[in-house]
Amino acid sequence: MKRFRILYLFPALVLLAACGQNGNQNFQGWIEANLIFVGPDENGRIETMKVREGDSVTKRAPLFSLEADLQKADEVAARAALENARAAFARAEQLVKTNSGTQKSYDDAQALLREAEAKLNSAQTRLTRRSIVSPVTGVVQQVYFREGELVVAGRPIIALLPPDNVKVRFYVAQALLPRISIGDMVAVHCDGCSAQNAKISFIARQAEFTPPVIYSEQERSKLVFLVEALPERPAEMRVGLPVSVSVTPREKK
Repeated sequence: MKRFRILYLFPALVLLAACGQNGNQNFQGWIEANLIFVGPDENGRIETMKVREGDSVTKRAPLFSLEADLQKADEVAARAALENARAAFARAEQLVKTNSGTQKSYDDAQALLREAEAKLNSAQTRLTRRSIVSPVTGVVQQVYFREGELVVAGRPIIALLPPDNVKVRFYVAQALLPRISIGDMVAVHCDGCSAQNAKISFIARQAEFTPPVIYSEQERSKLVFLVEALPERPAEMRVGLPVSVSVTPREKK
């Protein structure tokens, strides 16, 4: 399944840094997540929906199923064809043993048997894939379709949020970049949740909010770089939640 990333934009200035008494610098940020989108391999009508928004699911847990009448009929036909191919192969094998048949007839019967086995395997796989299971352990963020609705192959039906896919995003000024690095710990605070630490996992190499073409001394101070950090307790964070991030820069050399 192809993976997509969804962005939750924090609708305000995210670069309001202030130095505390202990030398920390505080930044406004927000919680974002990489959702896992789950959809069917083939077109069909949703027969059963087994989850709702907010449900916790484990890996391989059933999510939804599509109507499978055609796939069941294909499996029955493939099974019957396999039985006929087995009978034909048994006859050809017996004739070869008694020198009443040719090697070519035996080889043809064997090839037809293998083809029938492959078709049955394919029919069984298509039937099995009408029941969709969760690829990860996580929480159901959104259900886009309901029972009885037609869906197309590859279109997301359910969005899942694995806990490890939650991250904190904030921006820092370019002057701070030499004093932080991937692996550094930051403190994350938000309204209505307990403070926790997060580990910096990404620092952008390209500036944002940059002025065009020419950089003066004043304009360079406006350059900011995106930073991402992974919280220690992601399950306590809600996507889109504004947070305050406290960074302790290393001493200048």
